[in-house]
Order: sequence, then structure tokens, then C-alpha cells
Amino acid sequence: MASGEERRRRDNLVPLAALISREMRIEKMEKPIVKYGHAAQSRKGEDYFLIKMDCQRLPGNSSSTFSVFAIFDGHNGNAAAIYTRENLLNHILGAIPRDLGREEWLQALPRALVAGFVKTDKEFQSRGETSGTTATFVIVDRWTVTVASVGDSRCILDAQGGAVFSLTVDHRLQENVEERKRVTASGGVVGRLSTVGGVEIGPLRCWPGGLCLSRSIGDMDVGEFIVPVPFVKQVKLSNAGGRLIIASDGIWDALSSEMAAKSCHGLPAELAARQVVKEALRTRGLKDDTTCVVVDIIPPDNSIPPSTPPKKQNKLRALLFRKKSHFSASKLSKKLSAIGIVEELFEEGSAMLAERLGNGDSTSQN
Repeated sequence: MASGEERRRRDNLVPLAALISREMRIEKMEKPIVKYGHAAQSRKGEDYFLIKMDCQRLPGNSSSTFSVFAIFDGHNGNAAAIYTRENLLNHILGAIPRDLGREEWLQALPRALVAGFVKTDKEFQSRGETSGTTATFVIVDRWTVTVASVGDSRCILDAQGGAVFSLTVDHRLQENVEERKRVTASGGVVGRLSTVGGVEIGPLRCWPGGLCLSRSIGDMDVGEFIVPVPFVKQVKLSNAGGRLIIASDGIWDALSSEMAAKSCHGLPAELAARQVVKEALRTRGLKDDTTCVVVDIIPPDNSIPPSTPPKKQNKLRALLFRKKSHFSASKLSKKLSAIGIVEELFEEGSAMLAERLGNGDSTSQN
């Protein structure tokens, strides 16, 4: 006969099915809903995008899912954009050791993004084609957003409360002083296109080649001054969520980050993407391929009120974030500065990062 203590212990046991159900409910509460929309207008046919939901860190494990969103704006043909769209994700994932836990995986991701960009560039250039492409590559894993970018496509975060942050840096020689210094220090020549009679026109470019971007994938004919090493930023949103707007320069040449975010406030992701493209075309016309992907990261119960950005943010900023990189491009990017809205986990802007990490092949093996 069971003792009273044994009976009490037996009565307090929770069925396995109840435990699993409880864990699933907790998992669902912690994981945001991700919705997206896409819109585009083509002029040259060189913009491409990638949307891949429900990728898995651990094959067969549905709790290890993450999503990928990317835009590739090609130039001098579309070969580089197509190749990058088809191969970059595999190269990134191949640079991450297997069987890592989620936190370790997220910590390894910035380094893997660099390795993936460098390997994709190296393999494409081995094909002997001369086209190039920008690449803005976004990985959303629950509340953590990791962005890697070369070129002048852009990703912005419209956080709850109306605060808008840049998660990328434009690698245009015309605007980016630090990149101009890097190119010229490496032996490149930065200047405008000269016409007959010596008149200079257009934006600043790197010679030889005449590319107005300082970083890209491909572009084997413009010399070693144009590098494929991306600017990388990783942030963690609060459980209020936020909206990402990822777009090619057809959008950003017409709209500021704040204008793009404001133009689609209150709209679901699909309509928001269409509205951003519509607003860009209304402002500037269809002068370039114009592509936009909107990603909403939404609390599962959708009941958390929007946060309000605090006043005097700059004075408090140093207390808000912890940095994991000592080689920050802080002068180039708009800093995150809203209490309770977003936490900056990692930022790396150095074009020499590949040298510190090793080349794409060695990085993928370590």
C-alpha cells in the first residue's frame, strides 16, 4: 500500500502531454509573428529579391526557425544579382558550426555573414563575368534582427513609438567620407567622370572602372579597392516589435528613411510595400528599378501598446546598449537611441574585417 507521501507525490505529477502543451504555449508567446509584403517596378530588370520563411537552424526542428529577406540591385548586367540571390544564404549557413544553441548561433552569425559575402564574391569573380550587385541581407530570428549590406540598398527599422533607425550604411563614394579615404589610401583614384574639355560631371566614382559604390559583390573589372566586406549590425527588438523596410536605391533616391516609414504607417505589410513604391514613383518617377520589401515583427497577442521614444535620448544612450565590436562605424550610421524599444548587440563596419577573420574558405572551416 502506498504511503501518504507517495500518494501526494503521485497526485502532484503532471502528465507529459500537459508539459509539452505548456512548453508550446510558452514558445508561442515568446515568438513574434512575422508578416511581409513585396512590391516592385522594373526599368532595367536588374533588381532581385529573396524571401525565405521558416528556415531552420536545426533541420527537422520547427522551434529553430528563422526568416531571410534580401534585396540585390545589380549593375552592368544582372548576373551578379542572380548568382548572389541563389548562393549567398548557403555560403552564410556553411560558415556556422553545426549544432549550436540559439544564442551561440546568433553570436556566430555576424562573422558568418562576412564569410558568406566574401565567398560569394570570390566564387562569382572566378566565373569571369564583370557585373556587380549590392546586397542587403536580413535575418530575423524571433526578436533579433541581423543585417549585412554592401552598396546603397538600405534597411531601416521603424520601431514602435515612431522612432526610425538605419540598420545599414550607404557605400556611395559621393556621401561616404570614410570610404573615400579608404579607397584613396589603398591606391584607388576617386573623381568624377570627365567629359571632352575637362568638365567633370556626375557623382564621385572609383577609377579604374568608374563605379560609384565602394563595396559590392562582383565588379571584377574595377580593381581591389571595391570590397565585398559588408557592414553588419545586429539588434534585438523589445516585445513591442517593429517594422523593417528593405529597399533598393530606387526608393532611397526619392524618399528619406523617415518619409518611407511615414508613408505606410498603419498599413499591413503587403499594402505598405506597395505604398512605399507608389510614393517613390510619385516623387521621382520611374528612373531606376524600384523594389521594396516590408517585414512586420508583431507581438503574438498584438496587445502590447507602442512604446514612446523618450526625450533627451542622446544623454542616456551610453546606458542603453552594450557593444560587442570595437571597430564600430559609429560615425556613419544613425545610432539606436530609444529606451525599451531596441538593443544594439553588434556593429561592424570595417572593410578590413575579412583580414582579421581570414578568407571565406578558412572562416567556414573554423
